[in-house]
This record gives sequence, C-alpha cells and structure tokens, in this order.
Amino acid sequence: MSPIKESLTVEAQAILAKKAAKYLSLLSAEDKNRALHKLAARLEDNFTFILSENEKDVSKGREKGYSEAFLDRLSLSKERIFDFANGLRVVAELEDPTGKILSKRTLENGLQVEKVAVPLGVIGMIYEARPNVTVDATGLALKAGNAIILKGGSSAIQSNKAIVEVMHKALMETNIPKEAVQFIESTDREAAQQLFTMKEHIDVLIPRGGASLIRAVVNQATVPVLETGVGNCHLYIDAEAAPDKALSVLVNAKTDRPAVCNAIETVLIHRDWLTHNKEELIHTLEENAIKVHGDETAISIIPHAVPAEEEDWANEYLSLDIAMKVVDHVDEAIAHIEQYGTKHSEAIMTENVQTAHRFMKLVDASALYHNASTRFTDGGALGLGAEIGISTQKLHARGPMGLEALTTIKYIMSGNGQIR
Repeated sequence: MSPIKESLTVEAQAILAKKAAKYLSLLSAEDKNRALHKLAARLEDNFTFILSENEKDVSKGREKGYSEAFLDRLSLSKERIFDFANGLRVVAELEDPTGKILSKRTLENGLQVEKVAVPLGVIGMIYEARPNVTVDATGLALKAGNAIILKGGSSAIQSNKAIVEVMHKALMETNIPKEAVQFIESTDREAAQQLFTMKEHIDVLIPRGGASLIRAVVNQATVPVLETGVGNCHLYIDAEAAPDKALSVLVNAKTDRPAVCNAIETVLIHRDWLTHNKEELIHTLEENAIKVHGDETAISIIPHAVPAEEEDWANEYLSLDIAMKVVDHVDEAIAHIEQYGTKHSEAIMTENVQTAHRFMKLVDASALYHNASTRFTDGGALGLGAEIGISTQKLHARGPMGLEALTTIKYIMSGNGQIR
C-alpha cells in the first residue's frame, strides 16, 4: 500500500492531518505509547526493505557528486534503523507532556484557574537529507498529541517513502489514525510553497537542514516557524585551560561526527595557551587529520595551515576543516562569537571560574559548555529522548526540542456561575 495517494493535494493532506489531530487529542498516553512500540517493531521487521530503498537514494547521490558529509547524513544501515526504532521506545517511556497541569489557583471569587499543556495541533516538518528525521519527528509529534506533515528533500525521497509506508501500515494496527502522519511525495518547489502558507490547517512549521532551507522557510512562511539553526559552533581555549582537557574536547567536538550541527567549526585560542602548548596542539591536529584555516598567527605556527578568508569565520564546514584564530582575552573571543556565531552551541575551556562565568553570561547561544564538548547538544544526550531539532531562536522553544517544545498551553476555568 502506498503511504499517500498521489491524487491528494497538499491542502487535502493538511485537512486530513488537522482532522486526525483532533482525534489524537482524545487518546490516552497508553494508546500513544503502544503505537510508538508498534512503529519501532515494524521498522525493525522491515529494515531490509528500507535499506534497499535507501540504497537507491545513496547511489543517485554518488552519481550527482554529493559530498561525503552529505552522503553520511543520507545513508542508513541496519544499526541506524534499529537505533531510531529504539529512539521511539525511549520516547514512549517519557512522561506524556499533554494534559499536565502547569499551575493551578483559585481566585477570590471562587473561580478555579488551571494552565494546562496541550498539543500544538498540526506540525509541518521540512527537512533535507536525514531519513532518521522522518522517524524522530513522527515519534515526538505523536507522543505530544500532534499530527505531522513531512516534507523531506528529494535526495532522500525513496528512503522516506519506504519509512512512511512501514509506519502507515504499523499505525493501522493501533488507535492512532494513519492520517496523523502525512508525507508529501512531490519534490516540486510548489508543494513546499503551499505548505508554507496553509495557516488555516497547519499550526507550526519546523525547518531542519542547511542555512538556505531555513532562510527560505523563515522568509516565505505565513505559518509560524520554530526556527532551527545551522551550527557554526566555537571552542574557546582560554589561557588557563588544562591542556589535556582542551585537546580532548577539541578532537571530540570536531572529529566524532564532523557532519552534524553540534560539531565545532572554529577554535579560538588564547595567545598565552598557544605559546605553552603549541607542540601538543600541532601533534593533535596532525594525528586527527584536521585541516586549519587560520589567521596570521595560526598559519605562522601550524604546519600546512592555510590563510582564513572572511567566509571561513562563518563557514559550517561539516568536515575535518576548522577555522582558527588567536586572541588575547576572553572578551575578544566573545566578540568574535557575537559576530560570527549562529546561537547554537559554544564552549569554553578554562580552570578559571570567573572567566567561565563571564563567558556564560555574555555569550548568546542556545547551549553553552564549560570544559565539555559541544557534541552534547542533542535531545538524547541531554535526556530528552529524540529531538525534533535544535532551536536557535528565543520564542517559544530554545535548544534541543523534545516533547515539551511540541506543546502549548490552554487556560481552563471552572466556576459555579460566577459573572464579572
């Protein structure tokens, strides 16, 4: 069975999703949890089908000359499929955020006032080459009582169609209607444009991908947008940073998975620290095949470093390339981050508590780290379960967006005939 009939327009799919969202709001946590476990089991049962469809996308990507970083985000394996299936089980074990009474009080006239967490309604998810987002976003949306409309990139079209087909068949064995998960198969730009402007059917859009995709959604949408951001993340190594800690964090934050948004792209190094630890730094960079795009001081010290151009300071390399600048004070590092950062994740390495405190107070980002890797900016790593994205804006959610970010509030008043 095809997951979505091709004859359905984007508007028709949005209408179906809105109807399903109303039904979802009546389901119990047990209904939703059983459905997530069913989805997980069926994804594992059908991993060979999903992999065969994914290979079509990967092969086409190789033919088109996609970068290794892009192909890494696109590629699935049995382990990755089982990982995101297990992610659904983790979400199922989390507390249901909906129906939770956030505050309760009784006015002098006896009117009872409750502030309650409720689903957003219908979420439009627009993303690029990560098939795992299809599963993660669906699981979080359903657990929080929302219907979801998925619009993946053309590069992953076969993978996403296969995953949604499996999920639709699984939902038919649950109390959640399969219409709660809509997938837009059309790769035409017009389909995305329609999604951007269906304010009467869609409550929020969440774009997840590169800077150009996010910018297009923010600039063109009439539907409210929960903006996720690209990750031009910085590591500042202060004069009083412990060398072993600093180099370990640098390697982890750059090389663990270079193609993800919480990997560092720029290292800012205090001049005094560099003077005392340059040999260890050079060895670490060479041992891990990290290519440096440096300022004048950095290229005079680091072998094979190339001069950084202006665009390097703003670049999200998503590779083993890194920009490097030598600074004389923490405030110089903070000013650089203010100019070039994307408000995603920023880290400082220092044993000076006052310096760390200043950095934490003055740097504007959704996630800040003192003596730890930026790679922890992730819903799973921070105990939120799967994440639907990392918000770099300030309203209404910021940082890794788990279940609570997919709810809003409703005031419920109970009285005994009170009038004003």
